[in-house]
Amino acid sequence: MTHTVGWGILGAGRIAGKFATDARLVPGARLAAVGSRSAEKAAQFARQNGVERAYGSYAELVADPGVDAIYVATPHPMHCEHTLLALDAGKAVLCEKPFAVATREARQMIKRARERKLFLMEAMWTRFNPITAQVRQWLAEGRIGEPRLATVDFGFRAAWNPESRLLNPALAGGALLDVGVYVLAYASMIFGRPAQIQAVAHIGETGVDEQTAMVLRYSGGQIASLACAVRTPTPHNARIDGTEGAIEIPAFWHATTARLIRPKETPIEAAGAHGFQFEIAEAMACLAAGQIESRHMPLDETLAIAETMDEVRRQIGLTYPFE
Repeated sequence: MTHTVGWGILGAGRIAGKFATDARLVPGARLAAVGSRSAEKAAQFARQNGVERAYGSYAELVADPGVDAIYVATPHPMHCEHTLLALDAGKAVLCEKPFAVATREARQMIKRARERKLFLMEAMWTRFNPITAQVRQWLAEGRIGEPRLATVDFGFRAAWNPESRLLNPALAGGALLDVGVYVLAYASMIFGRPAQIQAVAHIGETGVDEQTAMVLRYSGGQIASLACAVRTPTPHNARIDGTEGAIEIPAFWHATTARLIRPKETPIEAAGAHGFQFEIAEAMACLAAGQIESRHMPLDETLAIAETMDEVRRQIGLTYPFE
């Protein structure tokens, strides 16, 4: 039988709309309710996305007995507060990336979930897309030998708007938290926790990092070269070089193709879809099995990524006014 989960969407912005659209592709996913600070906005979102109930406050949303799990889709600085709100109401939580602005918040969120024995996962949707699963399988099978070097970039040119979430320090703007978390999570998937971190950045006139470059070294000598930007477009590619071959992943964060390259062999091409439906299905599978963490995106890894981001911010001198 299909395991049914009543989803509550906390926040009614663009990313919440993407979640609602893709949730309809997952058997058993029911869009039970949406909550916003504006009752009018919540009602409009519900009408547009086929959500059963709309609330003009987050407290009302998490109190709804028909909601089993909350998807937190508010701006970065609010992730901790809203995750704790949902956990304290006894709800499972899928929290949009970045999981938290700082490690201290991530620790608090994880501690609360574990104390209450409730499911919690960072919504790192890239991790669950079929192409990423194929890449992980190739690595596990040793198809490129030992992975030694990863090169990953994610940059785009945002329009100049100092008040936007991308450039406003009050909203934890900047490249690192918005798209740098993707490149860091990809490197983490390949190599784990870094032993050494080196970072440089350009801090723009609004006080956030407009572009950041990171070099991570791991205990076995592996290296990840990573870059992210919100005012400079880049190819969005990932490449993993190993002792016996390489894997190329174009547009890695929403990839639909990947290539396995081995010396003197015809490259192997993989193809697949992408979308939020895969992370939603993972969360629901964990709930059905009574698990409070995903083995593919465990909380200890999420915490390690948060710690890396804290160290990068320390090195580039990036702080936010609310810290």
